[in-house]
Amino acid sequence: MLDVAELEWHATRLRPEQAVHLPGPLQVGSYARAIFDAALPPLPRSEVELRVIFRLHRQQILERENPVNCVAYVHESALRMQFGGRVVAREQLQHLCEVSELVNVEVRVLPVEAGAFPGAGHAVLYAEGEVPQLDTVQLDSAHGPECTHADAQLAKYREHMDWMHARTLGVRESRDFVHHIVRQL
Repeated sequence: MLDVAELEWHATRLRPEQAVHLPGPLQVGSYARAIFDAALPPLPRSEVELRVIFRLHRQQILERENPVNCVAYVHESALRMQFGGRVVAREQLQHLCEVSELVNVEVRVLPVEAGAFPGAGHAVLYAEGEVPQLDTVQLDSAHGPECTHADAQLAKYREHMDWMHARTLGVRESRDFVHHIVRQL
């Protein structure tokens, strides 16, 4: 977890892509808790609480003096997953709308109607460094995060993120889309 936090802290821009849940820096505590509670084997309560606190502290990157720019690509299915139930889902989506109002945060939704997309099912975080040689891609897997910074892999994931950017709804349309889902809850 420290590696991910360090990666986020030193990045100039983050481009997370999520299909199942929302990116960590955009989560509220109750939503993060519900995600950690779903882990197998189950985590001890103290471990869950430490992870939630750590996740919430990571959010400082978005509101510090020199905040990180974040362009989050979120699939509609992640918006509709009710980790923690309807009340938690509503709280989380309302928070997502609020944080998307920050000048350094874009939330862009890929609707279900868009069909197949690259890397479906994989959570990707593209962290841009001061220079392209410092870029790193973090991939989530069942056994933990994996990072890559090989030129060929970075080129692949840059193209992946550019594809997402071109096919997701715009910032305002995405926010309206999220508000629509909130009203349905």
